[in-house]
Amino acid sequence: MIKAFILSLMLHCASYAGNVTPILEIEAKGTVKDIMIEANKLYIATDCGVVQVYDIEKKEFVQEISLPKVKDFMGDMIPPKVFSVDFIDGRFLLLSDSGKGGYANLWMHENNETKLLMDYSSKKAIIKAKLVDKEHVLFGYLGNEAGLFDIKTKKELYRVQLSPSKFSDFKLNEDKSRAVYACESGVLNIIDTKTGKIVKVLEGINLDNVYKVDFKQGIVSGAGQDRKGSLYDTKSGKGDFLQGKFLIYATGLSPSAKRVAFAMDEDNDISIYNISTKSRIALLKGQKSTLNTIIFLDEDRLLSSSDDNVIMMWKLN
Repeated sequence: MIKAFILSLMLHCASYAGNVTPILEIEAKGTVKDIMIEANKLYIATDCGVVQVYDIEKKEFVQEISLPKVKDFMGDMIPPKVFSVDFIDGRFLLLSDSGKGGYANLWMHENNETKLLMDYSSKKAIIKAKLVDKEHVLFGYLGNEAGLFDIKTKKELYRVQLSPSKFSDFKLNEDKSRAVYACESGVLNIIDTKTGKIVKVLEGINLDNVYKVDFKQGIVSGAGQDRKGSLYDTKSGKGDFLQGKFLIYATGLSPSAKRVAFAMDEDNDISIYNISTKSRIALLKGQKSTLNTIIFLDEDRLLSSSDDNVIMMWKLN
């Protein structure tokens, strides 16, 4: 009886640490550029000028927002790429391509109405925009500047140069009081979102571009071009890393920050690690294109998107 129990336990552990295939595939209208989760809804931004809302429990699309077409450099009217999407308390925020010299359009959608908050004439090369609260938007500029935009006044409250390196990504913490900014130098800057002041510099692990970051429970993870999946404790500033086999394009932390996901190889597989032991507990196989976003729903379920129209959901046990 004891031998049978031990054998069963070993088989369970082996399967858990082994390969995992997706439990659900969600097909979007166009190549996915950004995804976010709020209250069991998945918000999907695509390169076809569309944001789709998918109900995870019902397993169906429940809303769609379309942006007007823009004129490309050839003079043709095409759907704009939606670079990022966010949602707070009934208000959508969309950042899209304007078709004008790399400058962005910023949109707000609320009560079935879409309004343009800022267009290309502002000449702002913004790569990413997320809501800090219902009235304020945090920007990530191409030149690695952080900006805070007031929706009511349509003015920036600050614009701060973080470093001379090219911007890659930023991520807000849970209460949105802090944000970590990544750039091509590998140095990560944590700012106070109210003031734009740099409150912590994390460096020494990645020595090249950090494509993506996550920030939970005081832990920051970074997906590095130098094949290092970095992990920093923001209180101490100390860092460690997990060695990949290929450029690491995406990362995500579980809500407790006890688990981390990295895209560790050229097959677009996702490796899940126990952070305290640095041991791999699962390998997620099935993604067909280069990963761009990984989001944990809870400790055992996560979503991933890549440079195609398919979003995958995974369950670890």
